[in-house]
Amino acid sequence: MTSMVVLVGCGVTWFAYRSLTNGLTTSDALDAVKKNAPKHLDSSVNLLLIGLDSRKDMNGNDLPKEFVQDQLHAGSSEIGYYNTNTLILMHIPADGGKVSAFSIPRDDYVETLNGDGSSQGEHKIKEAYANAYTGASERFAKQGIKGPELEGKSREAGRQATLATVQQFTGVPIDHFAEVNLLGFYDIAKVLQPITVCLKHAVKDRYSGADFPAGEQKVDAKQALAFVRQRHGLDNGDLDRTRRQQAFISSITHQLKDEGLFGDLAKLQGLFGVIKKDLVLDSAWQVLDFAQQAPNLTGGNVEFHTLPITGFASRKGESVNLVDAEKVKAIVQQTFGAGHASSAAPDDGDSKGGVKAAPATVDIRNGNGTGGLADTELKALAALGYTAGQTGNAPAQAHTTVSYGTDAQQAAQQIASRLKTGTASASSAIPAGHVRVTLGRDYAPSDSRAPSPTPSASASAPAADGGDSGPAVKAGGVPCVN
Repeated sequence: MTSMVVLVGCGVTWFAYRSLTNGLTTSDALDAVKKNAPKHLDSSVNLLLIGLDSRKDMNGNDLPKEFVQDQLHAGSSEIGYYNTNTLILMHIPADGGKVSAFSIPRDDYVETLNGDGSSQGEHKIKEAYANAYTGASERFAKQGIKGPELEGKSREAGRQATLATVQQFTGVPIDHFAEVNLLGFYDIAKVLQPITVCLKHAVKDRYSGADFPAGEQKVDAKQALAFVRQRHGLDNGDLDRTRRQQAFISSITHQLKDEGLFGDLAKLQGLFGVIKKDLVLDSAWQVLDFAQQAPNLTGGNVEFHTLPITGFASRKGESVNLVDAEKVKAIVQQTFGAGHASSAAPDDGDSKGGVKAAPATVDIRNGNGTGGLADTELKALAALGYTAGQTGNAPAQAHTTVSYGTDAQQAAQQIASRLKTGTASASSAIPAGHVRVTLGRDYAPSDSRAPSPTPSASASAPAADGGDSGPAVKAGGVPCVN
């Protein structure tokens, strides 16, 4: 989980980078999911950190039982399997501004996908990797593939599934990713120990091995793993564990900034050795360039949020988090500024001084209950420069929604802003180049003003943290958490 931040935070030089990349494990998983990814409207970067809850090494061998139980304080390889117990999506703005990050609770019950976009059905989001891994492992084994090659190919299927699922769930593209497992986290913490953390209350948990007093304190690698893994005995369970992980990353980056790393050659070499052994990066990621482009990532200008849930339930005999998928998309897209004003179509120079309508055909369905609204709104949009499509009726719904097909995201965001729906969502059911507006009971006819620029990060957005998601964790120091 901390490996990518550490790598950027240590200010990798060209010499060090060249040394590091010799033998680094890379993945082409992003290539398989790019065709179905939402489109960028600017040059910002979205980065997914994947923490794999596996008790196996890169070749699929079980870690020594004594090590797993005594040092990691974790169960057997059957317990963790290949679930992604940590998913953190980070957004580095094109203008180098504040970095925003969202942790995705591992038990969020969503539609999970395979790398090709096919559905796995509804599962906990952490299981997308494991489901794809299992299916791929069975297929490749039948082809006679075995050993490290079988493990490598199966894990690639897992990565593809995780990337595809997160892209669909959040509605934003992923540009890069880093993956690390339990052993990798422990090894990195061992190089960097002692690490300062802070707790609001004393805790003791036999499951994770956590045994800490309240207040700020220094922990070693074994304690660090217990710190980020504890969920039993916490008021908000997994959600509090998520904030522990966020606080730990903040503490690591703060420590690296204050202490530096190049003054200790032994630590630097040890860290590079761990990264080569335990870390997987996407093959297109030029780490040196990224480190120079993202100074705010290690400068303390980062804010961590946790995606909200709507409640808890039991599905297929397991406890899960219920989520509002459309609300999640709206929160992520607006916080990340999915459609900066600077990336919208340029001003057409008309007397209204507005923004030129992006090319798209607009179809409108009336779910408002008042007749004639679809025709009225379509005429207004056509007057602004959008191509008029078809109108029709839809089942009654409370809120107006905007969806779009391929190559129509910019127009959809403009229209969503005009109608004050908050955001627009991609849909494979809508033809390419089309935007579909479904009017709800909250629809109010607007004037024929020029389309609004797509929302920027500074625009008003749904609260990034609300309900059970808890408060944001701000980097730049050692945050105190439950």
